[in-house]
Amino acid sequence: MLKSTLLSIFLFGTLLSYAQQKYTISGTVKEKKSGEVLIGASIYLLELPKLGAVSNAYGFYSVTAPTGTYTLIVSFGGYKQDSVKLVLNKDISQSVEMIQGGAALQEVVVTSKKGSINNLKSIMGVQKLSVDEIKTVPVIFGEKDVLKTMQLLPGVKSAGEGSAGFYVRGGSADQNLILLDEAPVYNASHLLGFFSSFNSDAIKDLTLYKGAMPAEYGGRLSSVVDIKMNDGNNQGYHASGGIGLIASRLTVEGPIVKDKGSFIVSGRRTYADLFLGLFNDSGINQTDLYFYDINAKANYEINDKNRVYLSGYFGRDRFETPLFGIDYGNTTATARLNHIFSSKLFSNTSFIYSNYNYTISADAGAIKFVSKIEDIGLKQDFQYYVNSNNKISFGFNITHHNMAPGILSAAASSSYISQPIQSKFSYENAAYISHDITPAEKIKISYGLRLSAFSVIGPGNFYTYDTAGNVIKTDTYNRGETAKTYYNVEPRFSASFQLNTGSSVKASYTRNVQNLHLLSNSVSLNPTDIWIPTSLNVKPEIADQVSLGYYRNFSDNKYEFSSEIYYKGMQNQIDYKNGAELLGNENVESQLLYGKGRAYGLELFIKKKYGNLTGWVSYTLSKTERQIEGINNGSWYDAKQDQTHNIAIVGIYKASKKWTLSANWVYNTGNAVTFPSSKYNVAGQTIFYYTERNGYRMPAYHRLDFGATRLGRKREKWEGSWTFSLYNVYGRENAYSIAFEDNPDDPTKTQAVQTTLFRWVPSVTYNFKF
Repeated sequence: MLKSTLLSIFLFGTLLSYAQQKYTISGTVKEKKSGEVLIGASIYLLELPKLGAVSNAYGFYSVTAPTGTYTLIVSFGGYKQDSVKLVLNKDISQSVEMIQGGAALQEVVVTSKKGSINNLKSIMGVQKLSVDEIKTVPVIFGEKDVLKTMQLLPGVKSAGEGSAGFYVRGGSADQNLILLDEAPVYNASHLLGFFSSFNSDAIKDLTLYKGAMPAEYGGRLSSVVDIKMNDGNNQGYHASGGIGLIASRLTVEGPIVKDKGSFIVSGRRTYADLFLGLFNDSGINQTDLYFYDINAKANYEINDKNRVYLSGYFGRDRFETPLFGIDYGNTTATARLNHIFSSKLFSNTSFIYSNYNYTISADAGAIKFVSKIEDIGLKQDFQYYVNSNNKISFGFNITHHNMAPGILSAAASSSYISQPIQSKFSYENAAYISHDITPAEKIKISYGLRLSAFSVIGPGNFYTYDTAGNVIKTDTYNRGETAKTYYNVEPRFSASFQLNTGSSVKASYTRNVQNLHLLSNSVSLNPTDIWIPTSLNVKPEIADQVSLGYYRNFSDNKYEFSSEIYYKGMQNQIDYKNGAELLGNENVESQLLYGKGRAYGLELFIKKKYGNLTGWVSYTLSKTERQIEGINNGSWYDAKQDQTHNIAIVGIYKASKKWTLSANWVYNTGNAVTFPSSKYNVAGQTIFYYTERNGYRMPAYHRLDFGATRLGRKREKWEGSWTFSLYNVYGRENAYSIAFEDNPDDPTKTQAVQTTLFRWVPSVTYNFKF
């Protein structure tokens, strides 16, 4: 009897154990026509909709479920929803190839069962832009521009008229980390800011994290812009491009080995210099004015567990006259290895190189000022999918920085003396771990920890200054010797609570640390701004941000709404002494002042995602302040990027099969600025006197842009289209800068002189693909 009972218990336990046995479905989500991996595709089991996943940056996904028969559902915006029948009695490798052009209604029906991704994710302050939106939104000069389109999102503000520079949630321009295939880009602009460095033909995905970034990211206080390049078509050879009034571009892609590997090369160049040569004036026809950029990428699948990627970016700007010139550009390179250890463990190893440098020449080239920042790094990331509700990410990175703040070289014939400024070397290292977990049906939590270490190393002299900026101590370190190491702990936490299938609330806390600092006293970004590292005098900048948000989707996920409030406290913020000399100054740190900052605001966003008419409206109400001893008597003052109100309205209308119309209207309160409060006369020369820092405002800014795209007749192997746009439709003369001078009719009075860059800027581009 006892034996029979024990045997029954054993058999029951064995059957129960077998019934509860779980297995994993994993694989890659790709586009069928090109073989491009799809980032952020939604994957779940129809029979167990609570078990799901999102494909990572390399298209990999992993879903774990009990033994059974299931229907795997895969959906991605703009693609036909796919489904696969599975018998899950062992670990299964199941890649999915999706077809573009799926019916929006079908996708809405499927995704509404689980709610929208923006509701379900625990991370907040995240914005994504699709390539189609980037291609359609009108911008200056008619060029598709990822960074200018991003400036139409809530919490993101332009650094100036036509500028690719931007501010996020009260941070300065250098507090944004811009990554192109994981490599940092230090100056993401062409033509002094009127174009961004990124050719949209080469871009697959853009994700913006506004402060509350996952633990894998670090090094900046305000945001991360993570840009992924296209992999290239592994099914057939194709070319595409465009011919415009300002610039032309060409992209070529195709398989290295069909279904196994591919390449893409995308180039762009302006040709203003070709037209300048037609002028008779030697001051014009001897002027060089152009930029070019090249994006290149290749990948190859070694086997079903290993894939290698090589990607690079090369961009250059040149503006040179017979007397003055500036030459600057970026180079980045990334080599990556994806390795799948198992259906649950995914690895990515990256070797990263980045170089930004510029040369300023004057006096017909007799004087040159050279500066650069060069990075060499290793980054290792792991993702372990414990189960469908439990993912752990961990890894580390090591980066060596070589910064040359400036080398002044002068020819023997020049009256100037060559003045080399020593380079600055440092190591920036970090390790992180984060955990995404769903402890209950309606609750998602993401928390993590990042440990960062920044080491200031030799060779070089390290100065200590008194409050007046005088050198009081000099320490000398040999090559590789550590002068000082700063350690910081950066906790990250975010959580979401799903109120129902269409709405949720979220909260987050994030600490970020920044050890690279941009010195600039210009109104907008300048390619000749100077990067310096944390040192014995310059401490790491630290920001603590808390935020709370409400998210709602309605009308079967056709509309997406979000509202977020945030508060960010900042330590060790940098500003400059009055009359600071930054360029070519060996003791530039003596010109700096330090203090604290705060930024807080409300962001509202509503987007229509489907239908003939799509678009969004964003509104930001915010305040950004600094308190630094030595400025405005130690009182709080507005930072130069402070804008109280910021509005953007974007509309895209598919009028017919051939015509797509688009428009955007923007408005913002003027930036804080320092204007003179009085003047006096010395030896017949007027001297303006400045008192309060950033105590005045530029005039409010607003403009309307319009665009139209017409598809041409589609031939067997050729597609063409025309894009027309008009920047600043109603010709408002927005103020780029305001200068003050004596009134010529009455020198005792002062007049303000406004500079306006653009009124109307029409453009036309012919786009082709074959």
